[in-house]
Amino acid sequence: MTFADQEGWSFATARVLAEFGAAVCPLTPGVEHAWGGEETLCGLVEDQVELYRHLFDREEASACPTCRQQAAVAPTRPCGQERLHDRVLAAAAGPLREELLDALRRGAEIKLWIKGPAVGLAKHYARLDRIVEGGPATVAALSVNGSVGLARVEHGPWQFIVVLPDQGPPLIARATADR
Repeated sequence: MTFADQEGWSFATARVLAEFGAAVCPLTPGVEHAWGGEETLCGLVEDQVELYRHLFDREEASACPTCRQQAAVAPTRPCGQERLHDRVLAAAAGPLREELLDALRRGAEIKLWIKGPAVGLAKHYARLDRIVEGGPATVAALSVNGSVGLARVEHGPWQFIVVLPDQGPPLIARATADR
């Protein structure tokens, strides 16, 4: 079931919990803390902890009680659909942009959202051979020497291909879906 199939889906109902990195203080190795970017949620600073490449899980028995409590009340953040919607607002006005914005407001599934070398994304992820509208501009945007963002949004029989350059507005194309 996609988000769009769910009754009452909205940006407000799809907000996601705040995420924090994991940290451990060598003085208490059995306790995992929530890293908030500058310090743990319980107040330990960077030189007091070792940072890990996974997320803090407040449900784990080893979670610091203070960090657990602070993580539980941390503000939620926008879902992927809302974040992409906000980026697409800067795209050139037109029917394709309006269709994509509407699809995102309805919870259309984001199949892929990555950033990397434009040429590599074009070759491996953009599926340029499936584009039926907006192809030339998309090909040009993916022919640059540098990194760009690329998103594929599934909506009905179509996929929207969105190129998100570091500088300039997003470009949108329509392609046939994976079905």
